[in-house]
Amino acid sequence: MAAFTPPPADAVRARLLTAGRAEFAAVGLAASRVERIAAAASSNKAQVFHYFGSKEGLFDAVVAQSVAETLADVPLEAEDLPGYAGRLHDSFVRRPEALRLATWYRLERQEHSPIEAVLAGNRRAVEAVEHAQRAGLVARRHRPAVLLGLVLGIAALWSTLPPGFEPLVGAVTPARRRQVVVDAVAALVS
Repeated sequence: MAAFTPPPADAVRARLLTAGRAEFAAVGLAASRVERIAAAASSNKAQVFHYFGSKEGLFDAVVAQSVAETLADVPLEAEDLPGYAGRLHDSFVRRPEALRLATWYRLERQEHSPIEAVLAGNRRAVEAVEHAQRAGLVARRHRPAVLLGLVLGIAALWSTLPPGFEPLVGAVTPARRRQVVVDAVAALVS
């Protein structure tokens, strides 16, 4: 009889992150169930607690991973905020769970424990915008953090429309939606 060989720890952790992402994006932190996550990962509840300490720890790890993926997919180019907004819009279209996770984090977790990696990434982005403003490449009408927040909000516009609004803009093609994002940010920073 062959001896049992446990799966590599990194593989178990990766499966838990993937299953957690699906669960949290669908129902958020409060409604998620560790049992469902563990089953989807072909694992068990004990592994969730072993690797992440708690359901909240897994949620924070999933959010941090999602943010890191977005930053890697769409590096900030503060000198070209309209182009950056267009690329970020594209990323949100390709990875809609990223915005859902960010929304759940904002609703259920933001007040409890800021994720240091997310805060550090935001600080670097604000510093880059400030540098571009000081170099005269970006208008200084808004403080750097406010300007970056506006750019992020515009990039996420089509993915975050309020209920009942989509039928009013349903005829706007995907290419036109992207162009609206780019044009709005261009007007903002000119």
